[in-house]
Amino acid sequence: MPPTLFRNLIMKAAFFLAVAAIFGWLYGWASPRMFPRETSAGFGFGMLHGALMPMALPSLVLGQEVEIYAANNSGRTYKLGYIVGINVCGLIFFGSAFWRPRK
Repeated sequence: MPPTLFRNLIMKAAFFLAVAAIFGWLYGWASPRMFPRETSAGFGFGMLHGALMPMALPSLVLGQEVEIYAANNSGRTYKLGYIVGINVCGLIFFGSAFWRPRK
């Protein structure tokens, strides 16, 4: 393997680990604040929880018990919001990864 390829792989791995650590820390901070216990979560909380769900992966891999879904929810509207949140998060993440500015 050429030294530049090896260096690029190391840099990408380090960047990935740093982003995963930041996302895990952010989710650990946001999780207790974004999952209300006393109210029934509706469409808005569903969108928020769906958008935050991919950020829970590093925390779950490291063995932390974090919530990804509100047990006390309004039913169909919460689930629709959850799906919208996941899709919007994916659109932003993957859209920005594949976006190329025009020359």
